[in-house]
Amino acid sequence: MARLIDSGLEQVRNVLVRMGNLAHEAISLSLEGYINGVSTYLKVREISDILVSTSDEAEDKVFELIARFQPVASDLRLLKSYMKISYNLARYGRYALDISQIYEKLDGLGLCEDWVRKHVEEMAGKVLKMIRLSIDLLENRDVKMAKSLSELENQVDEMYFKFLDKLIGETSGVTKCIISSVLVVRYLERIADHATYIGESIVYIVTGERIMLR
Repeated sequence: MARLIDSGLEQVRNVLVRMGNLAHEAISLSLEGYINGVSTYLKVREISDILVSTSDEAEDKVFELIARFQPVASDLRLLKSYMKISYNLARYGRYALDISQIYEKLDGLGLCEDWVRKHVEEMAGKVLKMIRLSIDLLENRDVKMAKSLSELENQVDEMYFKFLDKLIGETSGVTKCIISSVLVVRYLERIADHATYIGESIVYIVTGERIMLR
């Protein structure tokens, strides 16, 4: 027998599936632009902004369901998971925006050696496969399929470190400094972003207003 809360849970799931498809589009578009030398920043930014607003929509619906139906433990676990998934899908959009910005600031792969382009293309293919798989999991909740993400993630990690090793092995000390400093500065920038996310959450807690501090 269907419960009143079930239709609300289905609505949240549908929002997440929609977010997933948008996130896949954003990352695919940004990677295609970077690899092929085409500017995609404006379109990717539009999708990224939609993902952020849709994530807020999903979060609001979760809180509405909690307030209205006082869900049991299994429903609370599902709602908590949906909130985390919503956040991660919004992050996909942000990283897509980052990739499109790299093209705008530093150009694409046109001046790179062939091995760099091939490595990026192969790694991008694996990551897009992981994103599609994560979206499919919203539909089927296949635990075995979910665990298969671990193998793909290990492959991506391995490719990441192989890329750095090869790049560093073929460069001078100055270039090694550039590579390492760019990576660290990028991580620092991401940490700063997350600090502002916390600030945005505090403003929302106190005032109920959603603001963007970035």
